[in-house]
Amino acid sequence: MGPTLSSVLKKILIANRGEIAVRVIRAARELGIPTVAVYSELDRNALHVRLADEAYALGGQTVTESYINTDAILAAIRDSGADAVHPGYGFFSENADFAQAITEMGVTFIGPPPAAIVEMGDKVSSRIAAQRGGAPIVPGTTEFAKGPEEIRAFGEANGWPIAIKAAFGGGGRGMKVVQSADEVEDAMASAQRESKNFFGRDEVYVERYLTWPRHVEVQVVGDHHGNVIWVSTRDCSAQRRHQKLIEEAPAHGLPAGVEEAMGEAAVKAAKAVGYFNAGTVEFIYQDGDFFFLEMNTRLQVEHPVTEMITGIDLVEWQIRIAAGEKLPMTQEEVLAARRGHSIEVRINAEDPTDGKFLPSPGPITKLVAPDGFGVRFDSGYESGDEISQFYDNLVGKLVVWGKDRDTAIARALRCLREMVVEGVATTIPADIAILEHPDFSAMTHSTKWVEQNLDLSQLPKAAAPAPTLEGAEPLVKRSTTVEVNGKRFDVSMWVPESPMMVASGGSAPKKAKRAAGGSGGAGPLGSGNVTVPMQGTIVKVLVAVGDTVEVGQGVVVLEAMKMENQIAAEKAGVITEIRVEAGVTVGGGDVVAVIE
Repeated sequence: MGPTLSSVLKKILIANRGEIAVRVIRAARELGIPTVAVYSELDRNALHVRLADEAYALGGQTVTESYINTDAILAAIRDSGADAVHPGYGFFSENADFAQAITEMGVTFIGPPPAAIVEMGDKVSSRIAAQRGGAPIVPGTTEFAKGPEEIRAFGEANGWPIAIKAAFGGGGRGMKVVQSADEVEDAMASAQRESKNFFGRDEVYVERYLTWPRHVEVQVVGDHHGNVIWVSTRDCSAQRRHQKLIEEAPAHGLPAGVEEAMGEAAVKAAKAVGYFNAGTVEFIYQDGDFFFLEMNTRLQVEHPVTEMITGIDLVEWQIRIAAGEKLPMTQEEVLAARRGHSIEVRINAEDPTDGKFLPSPGPITKLVAPDGFGVRFDSGYESGDEISQFYDNLVGKLVVWGKDRDTAIARALRCLREMVVEGVATTIPADIAILEHPDFSAMTHSTKWVEQNLDLSQLPKAAAPAPTLEGAEPLVKRSTTVEVNGKRFDVSMWVPESPMMVASGGSAPKKAKRAAGGSGGAGPLGSGNVTVPMQGTIVKVLVAVGDTVEVGQGVVVLEAMKMENQIAAEKAGVITEIRVEAGVTVGGGDVVAVIE
């Protein structure tokens, strides 16, 4: 496939973390290209840092302070001498300003051109581009929403429910489904907060929300020479909170000719914006019709299922295309190479008990991945690593291949039952319930099926996460001066904390008072203590002292793992005490309010 890539791209910096950073590091290493990792304070010993050839500290803990801190990332590029950057997905992957900034530095962006990111990364302009390319779109606005009144007017004119969506987001982040006019204001504010936290932008738009759709997407790849092909479809309909749980390729059970029509529409949409590198065009499918939803101008989390049925390493293709090479296969060759069926199961650190899918951050005390024929596990963690409340809760992706869909389902179930994850709750019990369900086998489920139809009430309650790893001791940052060969250096080190070495300077984050044994809602035995079920940050207090609340009424909004969760009262009464305010960090079991 051409000359040695290391003569074109000499060092790749991965502006990301977790399993996608690990995925890119491994692909680059196989191509003989050194890699550079970046990391926040919490990720200083993460797997992607351990695997990379070099690593640079960004500082900070939250995503805003670290992985989407433009100045810190650009400094790491300069200091490392990297001549290429792979953005992964999320973070800067769909940020045209970032892509333009590194391009102006003379650094190769392993992704699409900034102009395509602008047009397709903005979900409003992407709808216009799709129309220009001939793809049908879901009814909605073609401008950013200016305020709640405009959204209410759209709902009244087009019917409820509607969806408020982050214009610069994806993956369900910053998306809120609104059932009536009186929900609009809070939903818009919540969508904007989530979008700002995850993508650094808070613009939103609105569209009609279909009642029982399938989510079908098309993997496309283009090169710098004007060639664009579609590789496969993927069905991603098994979702909760608009976040995908299970994906499969190819999309099963479509009427004859629909997959090809989707593929052709996706290629037209990509060509309409001069697209190159890997990307995904997403469609909503219902009753024989499909509508353009959005284009993700990046690699998708679920790209491995496409790789499994084609034998194509999409990350390798990304790197080779960024280096100027042509697509290595034609459209006909790619379609001829497809065989069998693949399923990807996202293993998230969430407790699916009663269908709540509550985030479950904490240390992974034991992680043992399944193995066997046709099995792959992509992860950014190993035993002993920790899932932080500040980042995405994906533990890893179980990907299986089978000669047909039934074989792939059986293999996925076998692997899920073999897999061991201890220390945090995971979605594995819910994943098994989905794969075993006849609706999933019959392909009659939709994007709303998990939340509306799947009964998760019989799932065993997850064991309480371990508070710390056995023998683990908290680390604190120490600064000192050292001499190396007579030259003086100021250095910082992370060392174990001990009673004789108490960190000075600064103050500990404000914490809410912990309940005696409470785990969420109204506390033990209806005590009236409203407690939070997981670690996170309070983003909004919904009540005031003296308010009368009913069972199920929201008390606070808690952000954990980049998702907002409303903590509700489990006891009716009067609010007599509020112990938190917006911006306060809380831990699982902390009391946020008292009801009498």
